[in-house]
Amino acid sequence: KEMDSNQKDLVTQLLTMSLSEAGYNKVKLIMSLEEVLAELESNPRRDPEMYFVSIFGKPGTSEPWAWQFDGHHISLHFTVVNGEVSYTPRFLGSNPGEVKNGPKEGVRVLKREEDLAFDLLKSLQGAQKQQAIFSGSTFNDIVSKNAADVKPMDRVGIAYMQLSDQQQKMLWAIIDEYLSAMPAKDADNRKDRILKEGTDLIMFAWAGSEQPGSPHYYRIQGPSFLIEFDNSQGNGNHIHTVWRDFDGDFGRDLIKEHYA
Repeated sequence: KEMDSNQKDLVTQLLTMSLSEAGYNKVKLIMSLEEVLAELESNPRRDPEMYFVSIFGKPGTSEPWAWQFDGHHISLHFTVVNGEVSYTPRFLGSNPGEVKNGPKEGVRVLKREEDLAFDLLKSLQGAQKQQAIFSGSTFNDIVSKNAADVKPMDRVGIAYMQLSDQQQKMLWAIIDEYLSAMPAKDADNRKDRILKEGTDLIMFAWAGSEQPGSPHYYRIQGPSFLIEFDNSQGNGNHIHTVWRDFDGDFGRDLIKEHYA
């Protein structure tokens, strides 16, 4: 809000270079929902320009540096070391999860993250579903909160190896949706790392309602990463999502390699 038009253009360039087209479009839509909330809440403080840019270190090639884009329902962190970029932690939220009326009626910014997970849940049969659903109620938010350092959580839910071939493809579709916010080359590299770690250790876990429109939560956890999706606030119409890397958040792994 305090920037001139040239500075805003530069921020847009930073975002479009740091995200995929799909990722950038999600960020812009989330920002635009502030206008919806301003009307729903009669709250003039809701403002699509109340987002903040922070730069850490000196941008360049000799030493690690980072930049951050933060505001309501958006927290993006990019750490650059020797030309490599860390994209985590990454938090995106949406309130409303689905806009019910007005000019943006029907908009669901995080539609695929939600629908693909429901598709997988519905495909689970008998003992599979019993194993996947580890709680009948949600946690009212992502469990990892905004902790600076996240450790692996309990291995609850159903393991990748216990899914059918088709269900495994459905699980990958969810993971790919989260990866798709990154530029394609970096998303492919991150996926390769997950494959090399071993897919057998990936878990899919569900909590809360099995019906869209009611509070629900899921997590996908592998050896190096955690995805959380929570839609329990606002009677199941207020979404928080996050991707965390256990060793790589804020570029910790890249910085460790750099100084070693």
